[in-house]
Amino acid sequence: MADVLLQKHMEEVEVWKGDRDMAFGMEDVHVKIETEIKEQAERILDSLSISASNAITMFYKQIILHRGIPFEVRFPVSQPLDISLLGENQINEELEKGYADMVEGRTKPAGKVFYDIRRDYGL
Repeated sequence: MADVLLQKHMEEVEVWKGDRDMAFGMEDVHVKIETEIKEQAERILDSLSISASNAITMFYKQIILHRGIPFEVRFPVSQPLDISLLGENQINEELEKGYADMVEGRTKPAGKVFYDIRRDYGL
């Protein structure tokens, strides 16, 4: 008997939720996303006290305001050098290039370098 009452209550809740959503012009959005990406994003959203639903709504509103994706979507101009793939001679060549740049005055402030890295590699 309790199971029947619980099922009936759940059906009533779903009908009410559906009526409420229709009254407020709400629709469901169903997406598939990699588990690790979802978990990482939700940890950040939780720390900001923002629900996934509100974050998606904010994203959609930004799409409308920007009349497109609200951030740049592109491949990095180049790939960072993976030093683990270099031999000793190649490492020395790269160090020499860096030293030559320094001697010739081809330098940037560290803050600018980190800004460029984050921008260029989507970090």
